[in-house]
Parts: sequence; structure tokens; C-alpha cells
Amino acid sequence: MSHILGARQAQKQRTRQALMEAALVLLEHQSLSSLGLREVTRAAGVAPTAFYRHFRDTADLGVALVEEALGGLHAVLRATLAETGDSAVRIDGAVGLIARHVRAYPAHVRFVTRERHGGVERVRAAIGGQLGLFAEEVAAWLATQPDCARWSEDDVRMLAHVHVDHMVMTASAFLEAGPYGEERVEAAASLARRQLRLIGLGRRHWLD
Repeated sequence: MSHILGARQAQKQRTRQALMEAALVLLEHQSLSSLGLREVTRAAGVAPTAFYRHFRDTADLGVALVEEALGGLHAVLRATLAETGDSAVRIDGAVGLIARHVRAYPAHVRFVTRERHGGVERVRAAIGGQLGLFAEEVAAWLATQPDCARWSEDDVRMLAHVHVDHMVMTASAFLEAGPYGEERVEAAASLARRQLRLIGLGRRHWLD
């Protein structure tokens, strides 16, 4: 009996993943607010009724895509922040993390950057929540840095959100540069590193 239940659960997971992957393909050329349930099920090769076994509506599907796109990055970000070495090493690590994620999950990144200010409130809130968690993780790291020792909590949070906004902007730049080859990608990476150095310089002199 257990193997039958296991097979059913595996099939259910495959159907859910097929729906999410089909949605990502369709969302390459349209927004979530214009996406129809029947479009998704047709592209996934399942009956429309199967959709409701996994998601309440397309907004619910969008929230699941946000979790898939960003949820697994938190541990990686914390590990990157914990790396030892000078600021140049940490900057290279941060930019490299974003570049690898965009290269591995371009459709997810495109979805998040488009829907961050899109027309589906629950998805906007889910993206905002994930980015807020990133900001909390960056703020916790900044609070341990000597040059932020005398900063107010509000200023630390402000800087953390600057870093998160920069992450999103850099991901978008990598996404746009990707189809044009490695030269454009490296140019985007170089700009991102220079911007982070500028942010770091401002951080060191904020209380001057």
C-alpha cells in the first residue's frame, strides 16, 4: 500500500512541477495578471480540473513560483556574507552568486523582476516578503561590521535595503546581457562590482 501512495505522491509532484514550468514558459512573453488557467493546463498537458488540486488560482501559482525562485537563496546568501577575506573578495562572491543564479534560473529571475511591481497583489507581497528577509539577513551581517558599530538600526536597515535593491538590479542587468554573450555579461558584472565598491566607500564615511 505504501508504494502505491508513494507513486501517487510522486505523480502529484510531477504534475505540480509541470504546471509551474508551463507557467514560466508562458510568462516569458506576458504578465501573470494576463495568464489564463486553461493556458497553463494546456501547456502542461493536464486537464483544467487538475490545476485546483495544486493551486487555488493563478495568484497562488505565482506565489509558489516566487518561493521556488527565491526561497533557496537565503542559505547561499548567508554563506556568501560569512566568507572571510577583504571587501573585494566579498564583492566578487556576491556578484558571482547573482550571476550563477541568473544563469541557472533565467525564467525565474525574469518572472520576479517583472512581477515585483506587477498587477497581482499577493505575488507582489510574496516577492516583497522574500526581499525583506534578504534585507534582514544583510542587516544582521552589517551590524557585525566595525564600520557600522555606531550606526542606528534605521540606518543599518536602510543600507541593507540598498544592497537588496542592488541585487535585484544586477540580476536584471545579467538577464538583459545574457543573450548578447560573455562580453556583455562581464561588463554587467564589472559595473555591479564598481557600484558595490562605491556603496562600501559611502558606508565607511557615513558618520563623518
